[in-house]
Amino acid sequence: MLQKKVCMLGSFSVGKSSLVRRFVESMFDEQYHTTIGVKVDKKVVNANDEDLTLVLWDIYGEDVFQKMRMSYLRGMHGYLLVVDGTRRQTLDDALRLNDRVVSEIGKVPAVLALNKFDLTDQWEIEPDRETQLAAAGWTLERTSAKTGDAVEKAFLHLAQAIMAK
Repeated sequence: MLQKKVCMLGSFSVGKSSLVRRFVESMFDEQYHTTIGVKVDKKVVNANDEDLTLVLWDIYGEDVFQKMRMSYLRGMHGYLLVVDGTRRQTLDDALRLNDRVVSEIGKVPAVLALNKFDLTDQWEIEPDRETQLAAAGWTLERTSAKTGDAVEKAFLHLAQAIMAK
């Protein structure tokens, strides 16, 4: 069976670990746990009529004091770029991080996860901005690790793009 390395990228506290936990274990924890370094999980999915093991690298989030080590990305086949939809700044930060990733390792399949969509009353990303991102070629999903909405879909989109490459 094929195995493909997928990295979870984004700022601190956007929900990367929660998305992985929801996807792999179908669970959600209200408690915030900071990722230190990298946590690796696996899940088998069917993409384009072929079983594929996604090896999920949940990498600590970037912040003002700490930049992600690009060495973690070696051998990556795709990534989920995670944004907290209740904090507009995390989108700008994610797009800057994406530029660094592309310049370091080249273009690989990616999906933009606009996470925490269960908090619609606090949502800060305008629909026009989402339309612009889609027009720029991003596959994007409004996800919620809490409710599970579109989590599986985001990972499957990524798996299909990896298999199509």
